Amino acid sequence: MVAPSAGAQKLEQGVQSEHVLQLQEQLRDLGYFKAGLTGYYGSITKSAVRQFQQAQGLSADGIAGPATLNRLNKKAKAEGETLRQLAKLIHGEARGESFEGQVAVGAVVLNRVQSNAFPSSIPQVIFQKGQFTAIDDGQFNTKPTATSYKAARKALNGADPTNGALYYYNPKIATSLWSKSRPTLLTIGQHDFTR
Repeated sequence: MVAPSAGAQKLEQGVQSEHVLQLQEQLRDLGYFKAGLTGYYGSITKSAVRQFQQAQGLSADGIAGPATLNRLNKKAKAEGETLRQLAKLIHGEARGESFEGQVAVGAVVLNRVQSNAFPSSIPQVIFQKGQFTAIDDGQFNTKPTATSYKAARKALNGADPTNGALYYYNPKIATSLWSKSRPTLLTIGQHDFTR
């Protein structure tokens, strides 16, 4: 993942994006961010930014502006591991689907992060036992494509073609009666999306 340009970026409370996810990862690696990686700039991220700013002698306003991002980029390399995990999941679950269908799978992960019924971080949602076939059957370990990364970024930046779906399944191959019993919100390609 490329680090956001210090001069062209300002991140603050209420923003959801791949850049916020990167910020959270960098702050975590430096020991300031101790919550789940969500890609959403909430009060926990603001507090972590403020702590980093105080430790660096910067104005501690909790907003990651150019000076803060520049200093952060010098202190911690942006690896983008969580983006890579999301791209791998999308590739494993939806590689034969349209771009919209791939974004939809990414959006389901992010919708789960925001739901009280699931873990509160992207990696925890991805690796929650029994939730995604690609994790269980090893497809997660295949190399994601550029399209998978693009779909992951689009979902992280707020795109949700499912309008809040928490589940999806392929009705042609699904064996779970529980999945099939849920009312379908919409169908994109081979997947039915449900709540």
